[in-house]
Parts: sequence; structure tokens; C-alpha cells
Amino acid sequence: MKEIHALESLKHTIGTEKMVILYISRPNCAVCHALLPQVKEVLKEYTGIVSVHADADEIPELAGEYSIFTVPVLIVFIEGKEMMRKARFIPINELNKGLSRLVTMYEV
Repeated sequence: MKEIHALESLKHTIGTEKMVILYISRPNCAVCHALLPQVKEVLKEYTGIVSVHADADEIPELAGEYSIFTVPVLIVFIEGKEMMRKARFIPINELNKGLSRLVTMYEV
């Protein structure tokens, strides 16, 4: 999972890659730190998805740009458009099913 440190870099990645999964967290968020390894494990099955991680404290503009009200947030973009969003407590099996469906539909 690639670390993103600027909003412009994130927008460039979303705009140039076919499918991007964005994981937004904060350093002091226990749920964020517990969930991230589980998300990374699921993403091993989806090699066609570009995965990026952003720190909401480091890039405060994320909140306004992507309507973030809580963390962690996981957003899936396909060809620059938001196709799936999960926030706070994210069931891993639900994430896996959603990704599988999107990958099948868009042949990533």
C-alpha cells in the first residue's frame, strides 16, 4: 500500500489508474491501526487494484475533498469515480465481496 502525502498526488493517482482503493486513517485511531493489516491482507487477492493510504492529520484537505467525517474510511474509485465507500467499522468479508463484485464488473 503506497503512502500518499499530498492531495495533488492522490488526485493524480485516482485520475490515472483504472481502480484505486484509498484508505484514510489518523495516527491516534485504534480502529484504523487494527483494520489496516486486515485490509492489506484482502488486497493481496486483487493485484489489479492500486492501493493508497493517507493520513487525515497530515492532509487535512481530505476531509473537505472527500466528505470525510470519521476514520477509518475506505473509498474505491474506478476510472476516477467513487464506486464504494465504507467507514468506521468495516466488515472484512463485506469489503471482500464488494471488491470481488467490482473487479468482476469492471474486469480489473
